[in-house]
Amino acid sequence: MEQQIENIVGSNAYYDGSRVFAWLANLCGLSVDLVNFLITQFLALILASVFRSYLHPSKVTASTRHAIGLVIGLFFGYFCFGQQAIHIAGLPAVCYVVIRTQNPQIVQRLVMVVALAYLSCIHLHRQYYDYGSYSLDITGPLMIITQKVTSLAFSIHDGFTRDIKDLTASQQQHAIQKLPSALEFFSYTLHFQGLLAGPLIFYKDYIDFIEGYHILKQTAATNQAKYEIEKKVVHEPSPVKAVVRKVIASLVCALIFIKFATIYPIKAMKDDGFIGESGFMYSFWYMMMATTAVRFKYYFAWLMADAICNCSGFGFNGYERDGVTPRWDMVSNIDVWAFEFGTNFRNCINAWNTGTNRWLRMVVFERVPKRFGTVLTFSLSALWHGFYPGYYITFATGAFIVMAGRVARRLFRDHFQRTPFSRASYDVLTCLVTRVFMGYTTFPFVLLEFKASLRMYLNVFMCLHLVAAITVFILTKFVPRDGERARKGVRSSNEATADVAAGSPPEGCSTADKNGMTTNGNALTTATAAAAVTPLVNGKDHPKREPIAAATTTTVTSKTDRESDNLSNLIKEKIEQETRNIKEQIDKTVTGFVELKDDLMRMNENNEIFISAESLRKRQTAATKAAEAHHNGSTDHHHHNNHLPSRHLPGAVDGFLKKEIDALNALSTQVNVLPAVLSNGHAK
Repeated sequence: MEQQIENIVGSNAYYDGSRVFAWLANLCGLSVDLVNFLITQFLALILASVFRSYLHPSKVTASTRHAIGLVIGLFFGYFCFGQQAIHIAGLPAVCYVVIRTQNPQIVQRLVMVVALAYLSCIHLHRQYYDYGSYSLDITGPLMIITQKVTSLAFSIHDGFTRDIKDLTASQQQHAIQKLPSALEFFSYTLHFQGLLAGPLIFYKDYIDFIEGYHILKQTAATNQAKYEIEKKVVHEPSPVKAVVRKVIASLVCALIFIKFATIYPIKAMKDDGFIGESGFMYSFWYMMMATTAVRFKYYFAWLMADAICNCSGFGFNGYERDGVTPRWDMVSNIDVWAFEFGTNFRNCINAWNTGTNRWLRMVVFERVPKRFGTVLTFSLSALWHGFYPGYYITFATGAFIVMAGRVARRLFRDHFQRTPFSRASYDVLTCLVTRVFMGYTTFPFVLLEFKASLRMYLNVFMCLHLVAAITVFILTKFVPRDGERARKGVRSSNEATADVAAGSPPEGCSTADKNGMTTNGNALTTATAAAAVTPLVNGKDHPKREPIAAATTTTVTSKTDRESDNLSNLIKEKIEQETRNIKEQIDKTVTGFVELKDDLMRMNENNEIFISAESLRKRQTAATKAAEAHHNGSTDHHHHNNHLPSRHLPGAVDGFLKKEIDALNALSTQVNVLPAVLSNGHAK
């Protein structure tokens, strides 16, 4: 059993981590690096709960949370990697120097070059001294750190040098306009929740989590926000259910990996005996089962890492549509169900390692010309993973099969969309085909070696490569292009119009419909039939039915345009009205402050305020005016008051200021609608 497990995860000769639990590794039959990883992850899960409860933003400062998360992360790094842990501090340190010293116009490129160069050196070092090993090593955390520092550099570039109108929605969300301090930077790159297995967390999201703004920010994006803001309270949802569910799922994945990886070890495909004894069908079956078993190892690590983040309070992503059920999938790195039962390669890729997908989209795909986006994205992904030939075989084969899948989908899918049964059959068939192609494509990724991968492909005659080539280069000629589809649709529309013009109803109409169309639609039939005549115009046959169709389309389009214009005008009027209301409120507020300033400027040396009669009349309330009118009872008295001289109002300034302050407080109470966060430790 111990030898079988060693064949799965590899030996640990290159491993430099702690050997304290070597006895436990021997007892369980696991390698010491895997035991250390499991211990640190379960310990991180416990510490995450403590971090959320006792180091809540309402109880400690952000600096305290930064420092404790960083210290625990460094301890985990040294425990798992020993002296190699110097690299998990060295790479971010070098990149931080670049960030603090270089121009934001070019900082993103320099950080990308420095981080990838550092990571590539470690990849080559490990590949030279421990070729083909599956043991835990420092390259895993360095890959996550590379994603963090490069995404941070691009966010700094976006925030400092680009206009907000030129940014995409995701770039606007992550743009940074303040350079991080040393504590913030190293806490972000080395915090214990995501050091060993990720997931990727963007800098702005991490800072919101540390400072306690993440709950309010995500709640404001859901339907629950309106209700909570009106109550001026935003409750912090509990992640307990999500954490328990993900921990159980990760343990199940670990058991599946241990069970099936011993039955279908990936290293067996390197043996000469296996190649000679395995037939065509069994080779396909073994590819599919071996790669499936290895995937469950990644499922375990990613689900556990996601649970650790959720347990510490990070990962809240708003509420479901019901406005009650919280979502804790902000940093989820895998959708197991979507990947294992995907019906095409594209859906599977989107569900796998979603953190890396977001990173590649942010730093490459959205920033390069569209025609180079796919190639450069795959190239960066391959370089980031390392230099084993199996990686590049998988990426090249995967790109080719994705192209073939698009052609096959356009060629065959429409024929299976006529009935619910045919659609269900199509989904089942494509799911099974995707499983076969997935195993065929990804086994070099875990086999690593070029020679062993090529021998395995030749053992199955590279048949799926041939299928993909035939689909891309031959069957693609039978797929109608978009222009041809549009012309075909126009021809079908014209033919239908001609049928109606000739008095024949469209296909599928009942006899009653045909009779009704003939008897009750004489005017339409006659007019359309007359329009169907093709007289000679300017020496060319010019069918009249096309102008009629165009006129009909124009009429419908004009009606739609008018409705859109009316809606746009209505929205514009509403916005202008709200703008005027806000402007009036601001003007009133500013006027009040100006009058207060003028009154204070009129203060004389006797601690009295000099106010003119004209100013007094402006400030009299309606009730005071009515009382004076009732008391005096004559228009002459009002006329006399219009010529009252300016006078001094004796009295202490404190009384006047108290009235002004009360008025300002009342105004502040009316406009203060910001919600308060209920910070009581955590939700019960």
